[in-house]
Amino acid sequence: MKSALELFARKGYHNTKISDVVKAAGVSQGTFYWYFEGKAQLAVRLIENGKAKLTQVIEQGYREHAGSVDDMVSSSARLLTDLFEFADQNRDLMAFLLIKGQGADPAIREAVSETWVAFEGAFKNNVNRAIELEMLPHFADVSLRVNILVSLITGVLTKWLFGPTHDVDYTSMYTPTQIAEETARFEFRGLLG
Repeated sequence: MKSALELFARKGYHNTKISDVVKAAGVSQGTFYWYFEGKAQLAVRLIENGKAKLTQVIEQGYREHAGSVDDMVSSSARLLTDLFEFADQNRDLMAFLLIKGQGADPAIREAVSETWVAFEGAFKNNVNRAIELEMLPHFADVSLRVNILVSLITGVLTKWLFGPTHDVDYTSMYTPTQIAEETARFEFRGLLG
């Protein structure tokens, strides 16, 4: 499955053939069809597996106890560092979710969309918990604020991982920790720093 994900990330869903997948995996087409009905089922399974791992990273940021603003910034930086490290270690998954899976078949687009809905939901749970602990004020529209937060994070993540030209092999000049800390500071303090 790893070789299929790499092909989808680099060539795109439509440009990847089952013959490419079986060749890269070193299996026969018969073996492939024993496990999958077709390319779409394989892609959806890859996305679903990735979704579970991705949301697990976010859920680790769920707070047990209240803390100060500095503690929130520090905790957010740790969570984002874990997220950026996960993304860096799962670059092909992230390329498929953020770039290459967008123009795929409806079932693939739906699985990608469900991943980002779950991603946003995990962040929303964390924000709601911070509100319960009175670390954040009650917002009129938590969903809107979380949507803005997730847009910031996925935007930074995409540029950091793939650069301005969406190159899967791009290497940022910033480490996961550096970009996470700067993103966390911006998350809480905005342009004022």
